[in-house]
Amino acid sequence: MRENNDTPKTLLEAVKFFADFEHCKATMIEARWPDGIVRCPTCGSEHVTYLANARLWKCYGKHPRPKFSLKVGTIFEDSPLGLDKWLPTVWLLTNCKNGISSYELGRALGVTQKSAWFMLHRVRKALQAGSFLKLDGEVEVDETFIGGEARNMHVRQRERRITGTGGADKTAVMGIVKRGGEVRTVVVPDRKKSTLQAEVDKNVQAGAAL
Repeated sequence: MRENNDTPKTLLEAVKFFADFEHCKATMIEARWPDGIVRCPTCGSEHVTYLANARLWKCYGKHPRPKFSLKVGTIFEDSPLGLDKWLPTVWLLTNCKNGISSYELGRALGVTQKSAWFMLHRVRKALQAGSFLKLDGEVEVDETFIGGEARNMHVRQRERRITGTGGADKTAVMGIVKRGGEVRTVVVPDRKKSTLQAEVDKNVQAGAAL
């Protein structure tokens, strides 16, 4: 958040502050483009025009997604909730030393507990990764199982812990890496295509070379 007199100091101030789209816009531009120059998240071009009525930018590069919003290319992109809900959530997580529950957040923002849980989960993951932007460029994705090998265990421990073959008694983990850049890992419940694809959608920008 910006370090000036307009920076919210309380939850009430944060909710009121981010209820104004212009404040959301200024905060997102500062976070995404620190030099103040808005660039297309698809091609990186600076040749863009702001469409005030639609609250979108239009890129003049030749690609399928010429129009983009502040949310495109971020963890907020595929959510129907607006920045007036997301940014107070970020403020809360970064300012509450003892954390906040999904029930408390839901009451504060006027959203369901399910939506609040989703928002908190995604923001925590982004804070852990150190970025609210999705990975772009050339991205590699793979999954594996983590757990001790049976041959390295004592016979009694092996009998207690190994109940199946393959990955039956191991934890499935997925890794997503931008070539030459950031690495993200996540524990997944299974190796189903739908499960893995959901994590790709959360972390990888549309149009990236996967």
